[in-house]
Order: sequence, then structure tokens, then C-alpha cells
Amino acid sequence: MTLTAFSCNNKEKKKEKEAKETTVAVQDQDVAKLEISGNRRFFATEDGKPFFWLGDTAWLLFNKLNREETDAYLEDRKVKGFNVIQVMVLHSLDAVNVYGDTALIKQNVALPVVTPGNSFENEEEYDFWDHVDYAVESAEEKGLYMALVPVWGSNVKAGKVEVGDARKYASFLAERYKDKNNIIWLDGGDTFGNEYTDVWNAIGETLKKENPDKLVTFHPRGRMQSSDWFHDKSWLDFNMFQSGHRRYDQDDSERKYGEDNWRYVQADYNRKPVKPTVDGEPSYEGIPQGLHDPQEPFWEDKDVRRYGYWSVFAGAAGYTYGHSAVMQMHRPVDKEGAYGNKKYWTDAINDPGAEQMQYLKALMLRFPYFERVPDQSLVADQGERYDYQTATRGTDYALVYTYNGRNITLNMGKIKGDKVKAQWYSPRDGQMQDIGTFDNTGKQEFDPPGKKEDGNDWVLILTSV
Repeated sequence: MTLTAFSCNNKEKKKEKEAKETTVAVQDQDVAKLEISGNRRFFATEDGKPFFWLGDTAWLLFNKLNREETDAYLEDRKVKGFNVIQVMVLHSLDAVNVYGDTALIKQNVALPVVTPGNSFENEEEYDFWDHVDYAVESAEEKGLYMALVPVWGSNVKAGKVEVGDARKYASFLAERYKDKNNIIWLDGGDTFGNEYTDVWNAIGETLKKENPDKLVTFHPRGRMQSSDWFHDKSWLDFNMFQSGHRRYDQDDSERKYGEDNWRYVQADYNRKPVKPTVDGEPSYEGIPQGLHDPQEPFWEDKDVRRYGYWSVFAGAAGYTYGHSAVMQMHRPVDKEGAYGNKKYWTDAINDPGAEQMQYLKALMLRFPYFERVPDQSLVADQGERYDYQTATRGTDYALVYTYNGRNITLNMGKIKGDKVKAQWYSPRDGQMQDIGTFDNTGKQEFDPPGKKEDGNDWVLILTSV
């Protein structure tokens, strides 16, 4: 999505006792390196454990939060089960953080403003990049990964980033964070890969060459996917798409997928070579439908749940949640929020969608992970739009999602066993209800609790007996 300019001019070069104490509060904690799984569909830690990407969008974290606030935000996301935080390094080339530190000399990405030392107590030592370091280290302490966009796409589109400078900047970042296991690189930034392709390739190639142990992808424009331009590039480890913020009737793209974000997954899933894919920016909770008109209805928790289950069950390796107030880190000192936002980030972090994402992650990690495949042959009546039902399974389990409580009719016999145990799982609170045991043959209809209505979503769980 495209961000409007935010006020980042206030200087808070305060030597408060609490702020000083935080300079020594962060201790490095071992965070496992991330890899692509053996079957190339998912993420895994270097010791072979499943890693389900549960991201949060905090685009302006480095610009707008101080150290204490950064710690509070990251701790909240850790507690709620998130494990990836997506952040812009440079939203704009005149980027200034909350302490008044500028990032670049003469707005040139090849010339970062770096001062000797990094003491918060000494204003002459502490700089923009030290503040980024602090956030990365705080995240590392909490077991969180930072998915960093080096420079937002609008700056490149404006012709402000030359290829040679892009390489120097990417090399600077790669060198600075080469020893940090919790870094993931998101090239691009809400932009088209077929525009200024040489710049995006320069950044991607440099990051991968100099940080070969870190995952790299491309964050594209709305209703586009990285695989449209870079799937065959060796620097692209996994695909990312932005299903965007528009309703079915607002989608004017050539694809016209509308809200069917599972279609992007399906397209990537069938590409060769095989690479994982993630919806890196679906509709945000608390943002207008269609993005720009605050008179439109706002997307709610039920919508972000739907995007999550639809994409993951279609074969995605994870999911990124977002909230309008949090992605822009809206504060009381800001004159007004973008996209009609009136909520402060400190309140928005507790909105229901953010609380509910952990149940998606918990469900996916409950069963044998790497054997999971999408399988729509399970669903006898798949439906369209909000009636759509999606299924995923392993050898001895199957999961089927309904967004509106419509009855689920299954073609049985897709997992092993003569009989299966059936349960309902609530994406709203993670609670389970036993249904019973059924023959694993023929067709079987299941009636979810409650009446049929949007947001009465359920996962039907079948396990082999």
C-alpha cells in the first residue's frame, strides 16, 4: 500500500533515566536461522523445526517509536504469537526518527549517516542506524524476526535511487546485519517489479550475495505478486503477494481476484521451481474497504481471519496480519491518521483480529507440518466468494474452513483410516468442540454451530481413528 507523509520531526533527545536504562536491557538471545523446508513449500529453522510465518505490519516502527515504545510493541507481539515483524528501513529518503536523527546524507542511499559509537547517553554518538540496531536486538531477545524493506518503492519510482547507489546501500545493510539471524529481507515495497527492475535486482542480488544465509523476497504492489517478475531469480527465496484492501466490486485489476487471496497462493503453488509463498499484505483491520475513502465500511477481524485461513489452507507458508493504526504507528502527537484512522497504535494492538491470529498459527502447528498439502477434492460443494470453503490435509488429518457457517459436505476417504474423529475449531478463540466419529467413506455433511452469517467461521478437523 502507499503511505502518505507522516510527521516525524519532533525531537526527543531526552536523557531520561528509564530510557538510559534500556540501553543495557537488551541481551542477545540465540535465534535460529531460517531456511526453506526440504519440500520447498514452507519455512523451517536450521535445526529442521517447522516455522509458521505469522507476521505483523509495523511499517513506521523505526521512524515513530522510541526505545521504550519499541520494546513494548515487540513484547506485545511476542505474547500474541507473532514471530515476524515487517518494517520499512527507509519510508522516505529524508527519514528522521523520533529522536531527530536523519538516516542519509543529502538523501542518498549510498551515504548513510553513521557516527562512531552507539551510546544513547551521548547524543553525538547515537544515530538513526543505532536506533534500528536497537529494535533488531530487542526483537532478537524476544525471539522475533525482522522482515526489513530496505527502501520503499515510491522513492525508487520517483527516480531518487540509482543502480550503483542501490548496490552500495544494500551492501551497507548486509554488512551491518550479517551476524543477525533474525533478519529477513523484503526487496521492493508496494511497487511494480517491471519498473526500475535493474534497481530491484541490484538490491536483491547484493543482499543475497552478501547475506547468503538470510531469506530474501519482494514486496509487490497491491493485487500483484513477486512471482510476476522475479520467480526465477536466484536471489528470490520465496514469493510474497499483496492481495490488497479492495472488495470484489472495487477490484479493477486484470486478474480480478477480488477478495479471493487464495487464488494468488494457488498460482504460486503451481509454479516451478517450487517456492513458498505468503500474503504479505491483505486487507488491514481498521482500514476502509478500498483503502482511500473513510466513508466506506472498515475491514474487521472477521475479514482478516478469512484472508488468513483462505491463504494458508490454499498452501501458503504463513500469513501477515495488519492493522491501520499499527502499520502507521499513529500517536497522540500526530495531527491526523492516514486512511481515516482515529485510533492510537497503543490501543489498536489489542483489537480482536490481532488477538485471534495466534489461533491460526497454533492450529497449523498442531499437526504434522511438512506433509500438509491443499486438497480441494475434499470439498464436495466449494462455493464462491464468501460461501467458498477451502481444505488442507496431511496423511491422517484434514482441515476445512467455512467463513460463514455454511454446511460442509465432504468427499470422505481422503485421509487414512476406516473411521475419522470430527471436531469444530473456532478461529475466534481457539476452542474445540467434539462432533463424533464417522465412517471414512462416501459423502458426509457437517453442520457448523450457529446460524449462517459472515464471520461465523469454523474449521472442521478430521483425524484418523
